[in-house]
Amino acid sequence: MLLGQIRFDGATVAAIFEDGAARPIPTHTMCDLINRAGTENVPLSKLAANLAIKMKAPAQPLIPISPAEVWACGCSYEMSAAFRDAEHGTREGMYAYVYKEPRPEIFFKGTARVCVGPGQNIGIRSDSKFTAPEPELALVLGPKGKIVGYTIANDVSAWDIERENALYLPQSKVYTACCSLGPVIVTADSVEDPYALNMTCTIKRGEETTFSGSVSTGKLHRKFEELISYLTHSNPVPSGTVMLTGTGIIVTEEAALRAGDVVTITVDQIGELSNTAVIV
Repeated sequence: MLLGQIRFDGATVAAIFEDGAARPIPTHTMCDLINRAGTENVPLSKLAANLAIKMKAPAQPLIPISPAEVWACGCSYEMSAAFRDAEHGTREGMYAYVYKEPRPEIFFKGTARVCVGPGQNIGIRSDSKFTAPEPELALVLGPKGKIVGYTIANDVSAWDIERENALYLPQSKVYTACCSLGPVIVTADSVEDPYALNMTCTIKRGEETTFSGSVSTGKLHRKFEELISYLTHSNPVPSGTVMLTGTGIIVTEEAALRAGDVVTITVDQIGELSNTAVIV
């Protein structure tokens, strides 16, 4: 089942997307729906089907969830760890170390305040000369860290700020419009194998394609349950949290984002997330 959010009767509500149209779920945001499914101990897709109105209407998907918290993982693909070590010139291979060791890199990406949805602008920090998209599969978590769905995420990052000093990571990762989510959430029971999804990313500058890359989620070094177990250890995140699982598509400095660039990320079974970059 494809779920998301739309405008309906002057409010943002959850909806089921079917055949290019939407069936609103009145009085419920996506977070409300996830929380209710957990409280009533029913599958998210079943609750949504029971609550959605029968009438279908054309509707543009908004950000599919306004997350309580967003967390992100790094060095979960080997090529990401290798690239970051090369960028930092770290002889000891700090990022390769994190890739190989049991404890994963997990950092706080922000809240709904820094998130945007499909068609909205993503941010380039005004003090960065090398900001790049990071296409990622994102986990939508319910009560006790249970995966209730998947969506597409763009973990927009100021690579040059982190490269200057790894301790500047929060400034490279957390700022206005640094995280894009969408276009919809695919419920977990609809995805047979989340480790067999193809992901692509393109950057277009007018008619020119300045970057194109792809990866399979099968290249992930860690299982989702492992990432979640580290995230939630002594840290019970709220229902409606989104967890980004890391990127395996590396955009180099030659394709650094400029204002007006359009980033499009596609993932099998979820769809296409497209955003225009602006300086913030």
